[in-house]
Amino acid sequence: MHVSFKDITKCYGNQKAVDGVTLEIAKNGVTGLLGPNGAGKSTMMKLALGYIHAETGRIEIGGLDVTQEGLAVRERTGYLPEHNPLYLDMYVRESLHFTASLHGLRGEKRTQRIKAVIEETGLGAESHKQIHALSKGYRQRVGLAQALIHEPELLILDEPTTGLDPLQLEDIRALIRRLGEQATVILSTHIMQEVEAVCDRVVILSKGRIVEDAAAADLIGSGGLEHAFRQAVQ
Repeated sequence: MHVSFKDITKCYGNQKAVDGVTLEIAKNGVTGLLGPNGAGKSTMMKLALGYIHAETGRIEIGGLDVTQEGLAVRERTGYLPEHNPLYLDMYVRESLHFTASLHGLRGEKRTQRIKAVIEETGLGAESHKQIHALSKGYRQRVGLAQALIHEPELLILDEPTTGLDPLQLEDIRALIRRLGEQATVILSTHIMQEVEAVCDRVVILSKGRIVEDAAAADLIGSGGLEHAFRQAVQ
């Protein structure tokens, strides 16, 4: 699903969290928003979802104006926030059943989607447990499963591999790569290895502005990714 940011500015008080950003993201593939903490990555994602609104500019997702048609946008979007909100007293399957119902899934379709996302996210062995009994990494998987349950055309992932051990990390990165073949994926990270592992394109942000926008393979191959990131954090 095509995503378009046109001259977007968002302020918190006197601070510009996003400063005149224009960005076009084509359908499908994985785009990484890379930058230090405070660069504007999470703000960009919240703006795209319509959770907050910009002072200037226009955001369109799949041809829909986010400000005017936010609900329609969110129906087609899956979101995993940085601080993954979960009902800790729910069981994993119960939580996915609840989330699927919110998206209007019923009957066999709901059953099949729950089964599919449990398998995709590697939750099978933990799916009978209450969420409070899960490790941080498995809680992150539950959040990702919830984001996937309705088969969104756009998937927005804010620091998606937080808390994962090395084996879990590879599994989730492989899943994100596969998802990018059938959906538009935008993920934020401050970890260069994450970009190298999963992204087709990298957009580097610093102080709310885009300082680099290129194919990930071009930057990685030339050694420019590390250089561009170091420039951003200075």
